[in-house]
Amino acid sequence: MAKDYLFHHRNSPILISVPHDGAVIPEHIGNNMHNFALKTPDRDFFVTQLFSFAKDFDISLLKTNISRYVIDMNRPSDDTSLYPGQAVTELCPTSSFDNRDIYKNTLTSEDIKQRITTYWQPYHQIIADKLQVLKAQHGFAILIDAHSIKSHVPRFFLGQLPDINIGTNSGHSCSQEIENKFNIVLNSQRQYSFVFNARFKGGYITREYGKPAEHIHAIQIEISQVNYLDESNNRFQVEKAEKLKTLLIRLVNSLC
Repeated sequence: MAKDYLFHHRNSPILISVPHDGAVIPEHIGNNMHNFALKTPDRDFFVTQLFSFAKDFDISLLKTNISRYVIDMNRPSDDTSLYPGQAVTELCPTSSFDNRDIYKNTLTSEDIKQRITTYWQPYHQIIADKLQVLKAQHGFAILIDAHSIKSHVPRFFLGQLPDINIGTNSGHSCSQEIENKFNIVLNSQRQYSFVFNARFKGGYITREYGKPAEHIHAIQIEISQVNYLDESNNRFQVEKAEKLKTLLIRLVNSLC
């Protein structure tokens, strides 16, 4: 299990989850994938690196090393659509963002059940347990679900995505106070465009664990990759990333 996850335990009331920055595809699964899929082109590239400041602020961070092509930690285990009527990818995706088939042969229900047990359930158990520990320590806990995506993905949205996309499940996954803190920080700068609860309102992780009435809050940050990558080759651009990290630090630190 240790090789499947990176988990830094810290003491701040904040936990950062990074469910889509993994690139590991077990050999027995990869043998059934087309070659392009083995390069994990739809990965949230370097999001863990963008949030590497977490340790400096005593913030816990959990990342799965498993590719989202194996199983998507940000989908419900019953694969219910989070965005009815809109294009989505499944719990165990069968197609890439550009609509290429990932698998040579169709997955069986047993394949999916095994992946849920092996990869999905342990990841979510860590989140659930850590949030309860933080709540017991501080009286509340805050989960930040960290993501990124290409600036243009016609399958999911028209045109160019705003730079910073905040999701609070339309205000249901965190208190208004927490959403306001993010809003204040974002409105205080002019470099990055931003939007709340538009195309990305928060996936399964945000919706499942955000229970403000129980003093557990969840908020999703979806970053347009053009702000820190060369999108033509997915190479990390240090200068752009450092500027972006400055804003991310301000957002996270506004919560405590």
